[in-house]
Amino acid sequence: MAARTIVIDHGSGFLKAGLSGWSEPQLVLPSIVNYTPCRENPGPSHARRCVSLGIDFCHPDTFSYPVQRGRVLNWEGVEYIWSFVLEKLRQEHEDLPVMITECPLKEPADRQKTLEIMFEALDVPSLLLADQLEMSLYASGFLTGVVVDSGYGLTRVQPFHLGRPIGPGGKTLEFAGQDLEAYLFKSLFKEDCDHHNLFQLETVASMQMSKCYVPQTLGEALDFPQSPPSGSDEGNAYLLPDGTSVELTPMQRLAPEMFFNPQVFDLPGPSISQAVVDAILACEASLHPMLTSYVMTCGGNTLYPGFTKRLHKELTAKHFSSSAKATMWLGSKRNFSVWLGASLVAHLSTYKSEWMTKEEYEESLRL
Repeated sequence: MAARTIVIDHGSGFLKAGLSGWSEPQLVLPSIVNYTPCRENPGPSHARRCVSLGIDFCHPDTFSYPVQRGRVLNWEGVEYIWSFVLEKLRQEHEDLPVMITECPLKEPADRQKTLEIMFEALDVPSLLLADQLEMSLYASGFLTGVVVDSGYGLTRVQPFHLGRPIGPGGKTLEFAGQDLEAYLFKSLFKEDCDHHNLFQLETVASMQMSKCYVPQTLGEALDFPQSPPSGSDEGNAYLLPDGTSVELTPMQRLAPEMFFNPQVFDLPGPSISQAVVDAILACEASLHPMLTSYVMTCGGNTLYPGFTKRLHKELTAKHFSSSAKATMWLGSKRNFSVWLGASLVAHLSTYKSEWMTKEEYEESLRL
C-alpha cells in the first residue's frame, strides 16, 4: 500500500477524516448538507437546488443529515461530503488509496453504491471498506472483548473474539445522541422548539457539553443534591447565547440518564448496560469471563461525565459475579476510536486481500 491512506469515518452526526499515521483525524465535520434554490443557465430552465456543506446561515431551514441512524438516506449529500474531504486531503497526492468505515447495518446495495461513487465519480485508485466496531476494537489494542459504541444516531454493542465479531452477540439500540438532543430541545423550548433555529441549536449543543452528566443513581440524584462529577460545570444556572440566564431542571442536566433508564424518557429499552449483558450471554459460556474483562467504550456519548463509571458499576454490581468482574477500557480519544483503529489497520498486511483496486472494480462490472 501507499505510505499514506485517506481514512474516512462517516457517522450519522459527524465525519472524521485524515491521513493514516496521525494520532487524530485532521478533519472533523458535521455530517450536514444544505440545499438552497438556484438557477442554472439563463432562459426558461426551472429552479434547481444547489447542495453545499454545513448550515447556510441565510437559509437555516434547508439543512439535513444525509446519514440517519447509520443508514444513508441521501447519496447525493454523501457524495458531496466525500468529494469535499478528498479535495482537502489530496492536495499533495492525487493517487492515495481510501479507507471508509461502514456501519454494520448497511445493505449490500449500499456497499455497491459506495464503490460506484469512489471509483467512478471520485476516481479513487483503491478502496477498503471496514466495519466501524471492528476498527474501535483495534484502537483499544485488544482482540477479544465487547465494544460499546454510542454515537449520534445509534448505540451498538458487539462482542469480539480474536479480532472477529461473534454473530449472535451483536445488539443495536436506536436511541443515541440525537434523542438526547431532541429531549433537550423540547424541554428547553417546549412548543417553540425548532431544530433548524440556530439560536436553539447553539444553546442545546453548548448545554450538552458543559452541563449534562450521568448520575450514579437517578433516584438519589433527584432526592438529594449531589455534586456533579468532574468535567461538568457546577450549578444549575445556564447563560443562553443572548445573555439570558435560565435555571436548568435536574432532569435537563441528567438527560444522559436515558442511556441507563430509557423508559423514563419514553424510549424503547433495553438500557445500555442490559444490552451489554444480553450481548455477552448470547455468546458461548466459556467466553463470558474473557468478554466481561474487556469492555471498550467509544463514541461521543461515552464522554459525558459519569458515563463509564455508571456502566462499570452496573455491569459489576448487578449482572456479574466477582469471578467475571467487568473491566473498562477508557481511551482518551474514544470519540475518535473508529478513525484511530482504521488508521492503524490501513497498513496491516492481514487486510491486504480485502482492498479493491479500480481495475478490479471495472473487471467485476464486465463479468
